[in-house]
Amino acid sequence: MDTSLEKIADPTLAEMGKNLKEVMRMLENSQRIEEENGKKPVSEDIPGPLQGSGQDMVSILQLVQSLMHGDEDEEPQSTRIQNIGEQGHMALLGHSLGAYISTLDKEKLRKLTTRILSDTTLWLRRIFRYENGCTYFHEEEREGLAKICRLAIHSRYEDFVVDGFDVLYNKKPVIYLSSAARPGLGQYLCNQLGLPLPCLCRVPCNTMFGSQHQMDIAFLEKLIKDDIERGRLPLLLVASAGSAGVGHTDKIGRLKELCEQYDIWLHVEGVNLATLALGYVSSSVLAATKCDSMTLTPGPWLGLPAVPAVTLYKHDDPALTLVAGLTSNKPADKLRALPLWLSLQYLGLDGIVERIKHACQLSQRLQESLKKVDYIKILVEDELSSPVVVFRFFQELPGSDPAFKAVPVSNVAPAAVGRERHSCDALNRWLGEQLRQLVPMCGLTVLDLEVDGTCLRFSPLMTAAVLGTQGEDVDQLVTCIQSKLPVLTCTLQLREEFRQEVEGTAGLLYVDDPSWPGIGVVRYEHVSDDNSSLESDPEGEKIHTGLLKKLNELESDLIFKMGPEYKGTKSCIYIGMASDDVDVSELVETIAVTAREIEENSRLLENMTEVVRKGIQEAQVQLQKANEERLLEEGVLRQIPVVGSVLNWFSPVQASQKGRSFNLTAGSLESTEYTYVHKVQGTGVTPPPTPSGTQSKQRLPGQKPFKRALRGSDAVSETSSVTHIEDLEKVDQLCSGLEQSSPEAHCPEQISTAPAPTARQTETLQNKAQHPEDDDPQVEGLERLR
Repeated sequence: MDTSLEKIADPTLAEMGKNLKEVMRMLENSQRIEEENGKKPVSEDIPGPLQGSGQDMVSILQLVQSLMHGDEDEEPQSTRIQNIGEQGHMALLGHSLGAYISTLDKEKLRKLTTRILSDTTLWLRRIFRYENGCTYFHEEEREGLAKICRLAIHSRYEDFVVDGFDVLYNKKPVIYLSSAARPGLGQYLCNQLGLPLPCLCRVPCNTMFGSQHQMDIAFLEKLIKDDIERGRLPLLLVASAGSAGVGHTDKIGRLKELCEQYDIWLHVEGVNLATLALGYVSSSVLAATKCDSMTLTPGPWLGLPAVPAVTLYKHDDPALTLVAGLTSNKPADKLRALPLWLSLQYLGLDGIVERIKHACQLSQRLQESLKKVDYIKILVEDELSSPVVVFRFFQELPGSDPAFKAVPVSNVAPAAVGRERHSCDALNRWLGEQLRQLVPMCGLTVLDLEVDGTCLRFSPLMTAAVLGTQGEDVDQLVTCIQSKLPVLTCTLQLREEFRQEVEGTAGLLYVDDPSWPGIGVVRYEHVSDDNSSLESDPEGEKIHTGLLKKLNELESDLIFKMGPEYKGTKSCIYIGMASDDVDVSELVETIAVTAREIEENSRLLENMTEVVRKGIQEAQVQLQKANEERLLEEGVLRQIPVVGSVLNWFSPVQASQKGRSFNLTAGSLESTEYTYVHKVQGTGVTPPPTPSGTQSKQRLPGQKPFKRALRGSDAVSETSSVTHIEDLEKVDQLCSGLEQSSPEAHCPEQISTAPAPTARQTETLQNKAQHPEDDDPQVEGLERLR
């Protein structure tokens, strides 16, 4: 690179290229050099970096690097924003080179900008098959469409330049947008053009026939006729060649015929326009080359940073394009094409086609792989040429309501949609988050569709060149999806079982939170619970906090969380995803029993506190009475200090030891006479049993809580116990035979290796020893020998 720069005659240009390479190397380096600047600020009004004689380039770049990557204490970014290669360096060089070119004299600058603009326009027209068109380069992707709308207004309203919006008031323009268009596009156009929102007309997509994401052409024609009858002017129609949601392409050929019939400007945008550079193009996308204008975004398609978007349009009046802002006499505006001009030359036609083709192959590879995966539904299967793959996890449960699958959600009552729709949406949202963390190179996005619900979108044309996605990443994505399917299917099936178990358990309230992807949400209703109150519930919060602690101490595979308030329901326990061997009944029973124990223990402690307080008050009263009785028995003289001691020496008082003890169990004061007489502490009343629930199910060694036991485990245990008893009887017979044959034989040594008998077996052997007459004939023979 350095030897190539030496061949450049212009020293400033050579130095610029060298500095850019050095700057990019320093910024992309993850190593940070600690700044050593011991200068103290001279004045409090001047910022530190500006004091003194200034900073060198290395210090400034280190500051930029720290601002880009953040502090060391912060968590590192999971992925880089863009994969900047040599082609990215060329695009960044274009911005620096544009600033340098702007310093040339006007004549040289005019010739250079004209050459750059004409070359870029010619190349884009040839690559994307758009004949006889002009170009407008803009930073904001929607800016080109706003300028096209302004051009259409100037073309249809001849007096707009003179009369202004008075012309629009008499005959309002109408801009038609598909209901599948990107969100906020209509609002942006009205704000830029100064038009009221009624000038926008939303065209619905096909609901009964055809794709649910294509514009309904018959309904569009009806809308156009209605607007003409009302005295409005149909101005512009925005069609999609790859919609913002699922990447579907409208029937552009039929729309073009309709626009020519009613003299409407047709503008096309979408990610599928990138396929115009390939050798094979579908007929629906190829029809976009006949439209009046279209917007291209070569930056994401080719992985070029800081490259402007391009709007190609057909118009013959340069004066109107100048008024609309599509053309400019300023050289700086013409230099917007410089980064793209450099990048296209660096990539060449083969490099451009290869990148777009690679993205399309990635989408086809994922689509073919997902067709073989169960419980994965692919949307837009009828468009194989679309480089966008939209899919979602879906499993139809037995007895589910098919109403929401037959008609759009907007036409179905909310109660008839079904819980499985909301459950699947939450699970798909969880799946999208998991896949984005596991396979960040695929650039998956989660989107919510009105008809299909929450889905996952893979659009490699917008992400592959930037992230460097390869075929291996797609295979890893499919593998991760397959690994998550058992958890998804099991959780979806257990949600209904969990709801039924909770609703059938006293003291538990099922909370239907559709946004939670786990098994479900439950709340324990304590005695003083008031569901109608939205105020704080300290007692319920205390119980649920203790319940959450107890559940997490069980070390099960489930995740328990304390969720926020949901629709006025406070202090809820959220249960996470589950595997296929979770015993829901045991889980619900454990939650209910544990919460009840926590509440009863809490109330027992509160009652004990009240009992102790009353006992202390009663003890104080009895102590006061005892002092009064002692005063009456001893007399007043004995209370005088000197007289009392002399009187007690001549005539001692034989006072009995009267004491009191407080029984926590009975909650009463008792006399200590029994203790002094028998020298033993009194037992008092038998304490009440500790509150507890049903006995927990027996688990096998190593089995975690809430795990279903393997089938046949009880039979195995019974068989093993029977076999153990039979072995003991055989050993007993063997010992009997040894005693008969050899009196010196010691049976304990022979049976020392046998397993220890159970309590039941020990009791049986003792009964045999105490009642030998009830034994079998073998034991009787042994007794006769003895």
